[in-house]
Amino acid sequence: MKAAILIEDHYEVLEAWYPYLRLREEGIETVFVGPGKKKEYASKEGYPAKEEVNIGAAKIDDFDLVIVPGGYAPDMMRRTPAMSQFVRKMFEAGKVVAAICHAGSVLVSAGILRGKTVTCYQSIKDDVVNAGATFKDQSVVVDGSLITSRNPLDLPEFCKAIIKAVK
Repeated sequence: MKAAILIEDHYEVLEAWYPYLRLREEGIETVFVGPGKKKEYASKEGYPAKEEVNIGAAKIDDFDLVIVPGGYAPDMMRRTPAMSQFVRKMFEAGKVVAAICHAGSVLVSAGILRGKTVTCYQSIKDDVVNAGATFKDQSVVVDGSLITSRNPLDLPEFCKAIIKAVK
């Protein structure tokens, strides 16, 4: 079992590292997949995360799930089309796609929200609704292989839902 965790500058440190470490506790290999611009990306607070796989080298068949953390990173991720395409291809392959907080904007860019029920950070609610999703203000929403949460306080439920979906 292998999880891709997308990484870019200005990521929310808890939303990247909590799943990265929690899934490892479950025996799931986790790797940071970055846009390939550099070797290390800084969180909003400056905490580094090393790119372990370049998005250009990331193959759908190598991963069982993808997690998109929030912060301001999703806005940066959307500027690298390969990152949104990777999320879309994972979704189309029926693999688990998990997004928390502002990461819903990557789901918008990936074009996978029409007809789905999701949650996200309040400030992007209109974006996900305009992309065709139904918004629910809940700690975690699971719609098929799509798992979404609102903010760092939802991380325990978010990770439990991911683990349940892949085990």
